[in-house]
Amino acid sequence: MSNPPGNWLAQCDRCLNNTHNPHLRCAVHPLGVAEGVEQCPDFEADPQAQPGEWWEPEGASLYAGEVVISPVQRWTRAQKLELMLWHPVFTGLCPQCRHKFAPDAERVHWDCPACGWRDDAV
Repeated sequence: MSNPPGNWLAQCDRCLNNTHNPHLRCAVHPLGVAEGVEQCPDFEADPQAQPGEWWEPEGASLYAGEVVISPVQRWTRAQKLELMLWHPVFTGLCPQCRHKFAPDAERVHWDCPACGWRDDAV
């Protein structure tokens, strides 16, 4: 189970400041309220709020109230971070010849037209 850091109070799920996101629960107190506090000083009752649970099963995530099973990851965290340093989806440049790719939000393959580098990272 993964819970956000900080002290989350029972009334958080009924507050207007609640973001309804398991990773950032409150817009005013993103890290939670101070330990030992029983009533949030910024609590504003949301008349349309439905009380809910803020937990995620191990190996899954909660999206729009639905549990989505996370796929098995084939790369380590270090490999993913390294990928961000050179892959064109993050840099916009060919890692071999530094050709600049035109911005394209719908691009799936990042094969370089200038030098022939092929994207086999995915």
